[in-house]
Amino acid sequence: MNYSETLTSLTQASAFDLYRLRAAIDRVLDQPGWMAAVQSRLRIGQAIEYFEPQANRAFKGQLLEMRRKQAVVLDLETKKRWLISYAAINLDGADVEIREQPKQGLGRNSVVVGDVVGFLDRDQQQRSGRIVRLNDKTVTLLCNQQRWRVSYNLLHRVVESSASDGSLPELGVFEGQAEIVIEQDGHG
Repeated sequence: MNYSETLTSLTQASAFDLYRLRAAIDRVLDQPGWMAAVQSRLRIGQAIEYFEPQANRAFKGQLLEMRRKQAVVLDLETKKRWLISYAAINLDGADVEIREQPKQGLGRNSVVVGDVVGFLDRDQQQRSGRIVRLNDKTVTLLCNQQRWRVSYNLLHRVVESSASDGSLPELGVFEGQAEIVIEQDGHG
């Protein structure tokens, strides 16, 4: 399934249409047939990948227990146990990334917790930081031990994040070839 195309279609729907669709999807997912189909492909101890909507990314885990409506999973990164919906388990290795093409900045579905992104602060200084939380309209970034809340439309991808004084390398990309020129402080 192409999540990007589906998301583009959903942006044209009304709030009521989205609410109605969510109710229908929830009802379908609660049908025993869907859970049984997933459960039949799982075994205790199996390595799995599952999607976590708050972080907007997939995690690797190990199935510890299968309950009637949910699974107990050990997150391999944090070593914490989570109770997750069977529908969150990515049995077929589907690509979960949504590639938005926003007019400006980055979209809510194109970043994940842990990404390094950049932005211009109020003083027009380049800053970069690691995303520690995704909010509805902003991200929370950790930049040089300071927390910043920045709107998605002000964010951009960071190619080089080793600069800690707020200045980023200057990059030039030339049409027809992928030549990149990197300069620091105007001295090449």
